[in-house]
Amino acid sequence: MLLAILLPFLSFMVRGKIITGIVCLILQITVIGWLPAAIWAVLSLNNARADKRNEKLIRAVKENQR
Repeated sequence: MLLAILLPFLSFMVRGKIITGIVCLILQITVIGWLPAAIWAVLSLNNARADKRNEKLIRAVKENQR
């Protein structure tokens, strides 16, 4: 989370989203664009964690139905 706030583009790069990371870096280079880039990275990270959590729950429900 700290990485997403301090270096938003690097947060995308670490998760394998290279093109998104480059776009975020371009946005982050501008002083005004750094805040939206940081917010974008944090929201993206939270969405990725929520997707993982949902997939785990779906797998658990499917296993219980068998």
